[in-house]
Amino acid sequence: MSEVPEISLRAVELREVALPLVRPFRTSFGEEREKRAILVRAIGDDVEGWGECVASEEPRYSEEWLDGAWMALERWIAPSVLGGEVKRPGHVVERVRWIRGHRMAKAAIEAAVLDGWLRKAGVSLSDHLSGVRDRIACGVSVGIAPTVEEMLEEIRGYLAKGYRRIKMKIEPGRDLGVVRAVRGALPDTPLSVDANGAYTPADTPLFEALDELELMMIEQPLDVEDLMDHAGLQARLNTPICLDESIRSASDALAAIRLGACRIINIKPGRVGGILEAKRVHDVALGSNVPVWIGGMLETGVGRAANLALAAMPGVTLPGDTSASDRYFSEDLTEPFVLSADGTMAVPVGPGIGVEPLQGRLEACTVRASLIKP
Repeated sequence: MSEVPEISLRAVELREVALPLVRPFRTSFGEEREKRAILVRAIGDDVEGWGECVASEEPRYSEEWLDGAWMALERWIAPSVLGGEVKRPGHVVERVRWIRGHRMAKAAIEAAVLDGWLRKAGVSLSDHLSGVRDRIACGVSVGIAPTVEEMLEEIRGYLAKGYRRIKMKIEPGRDLGVVRAVRGALPDTPLSVDANGAYTPADTPLFEALDELELMMIEQPLDVEDLMDHAGLQARLNTPICLDESIRSASDALAAIRLGACRIINIKPGRVGGILEAKRVHDVALGSNVPVWIGGMLETGVGRAANLALAAMPGVTLPGDTSASDRYFSEDLTEPFVLSADGTMAVPVGPGIGVEPLQGRLEACTVRASLIKP
C-alpha cells in the first residue's frame, strides 16, 4: 500500500455500550445476559476511525475488565496516542509501549486509529492484511445449556442456518457425557469443545475419553500459564489441542509451537494486543504450518468487521467464531452481518473496517461517554 499523509488526531471518544443478548451465554467463567463493550472513536482533522474493546465486566477470561480498560484508556492510553501526528499504524503501539499490559484497551485504540488511517488511504483492512478471500466460513460457539436436549435443539438450529462448525463450551461436571450425547446425535457434524482453562493435568483421563469422539479440536483445556502441561497432554492425544488464552503475543505462539503445546491456534486481536500483533501471530503460525482461526468475544458489528478482515488472511483455514449478528443481538450497532445459506459471510470491502455504528442505535445503547483531547 502506498504511503498516505499522517493523521492529525484531535480527540479520542470513549463510549460504553450495552446490548441485550438474544439468549444467555454460559461458559465455565459464568453467564452473560448482555454485551457491554467500550467503543473507541479516533477523531482526526478529516477522518474518523472505530475500534472495540472486548474486555468483559469481570476479570474472568483475562486479568482485564471493562472498568479497568476504561480507566486505562482515559488516563494513560488515549493521552499517549494523542501526543503527535500518526504517520503509520505502528506509531500507536510505540506510544503506548511504556504502559505494561492492558492489551485489550490498547487493541481498541490501535483498531480505531488503523481504521481511520486506512479510510484516509481508501484501503480496506482485509487488503491491508493481505487477505485472500472475500467470504469467510463461519462456525458458532454454543454455551452450556441446562440439559442435553436444550443444547441439541440450539445446535440443530445453527446447523439449519448453515454454520459449518459447532463449538461446545464445557466445564467440570458438564463435559464428557454431554459431548458423547451430542456426538451420538450428530455423528457427522464438525464438532469441537472449549474448556476455557477449567481443568488440570489430573483430568487427563477425561481428555483421553474425549479423544475418542473425533473432535476437530479441544480448546484451552488447562490453565493459561501451563504450556508445558499442555505439551504433555497434547503428546497423549490424537485430537489437536487449540490454545486461546495462553497465546498473548507472537512470541507466545512461537513458544507454544516449539514446545508442542498445541497444533491449532485461536487468534483474538483483543487478547494479543491488537490487529497488527494478530497478524504477527498468524505469520508465525503460517510459517510453522499450524492452522489458525479467528475467535470471538461476542463483539458488536464494529469488532466483528475487524475479525472478518483478519479471517481473510491466508493461514486462517478453519471456521472461526465470526457468527452472524443475529446469533447474539436482535439489533446490532452496525448494519447486521448475515450468514449465507452456505455457511459463509462476506468480508467488508469498504475502506478501513468497512462499517460504522448507526448513530441512532449507538445513542440508544450508550451507557456513558468521555471525550479526551490533547
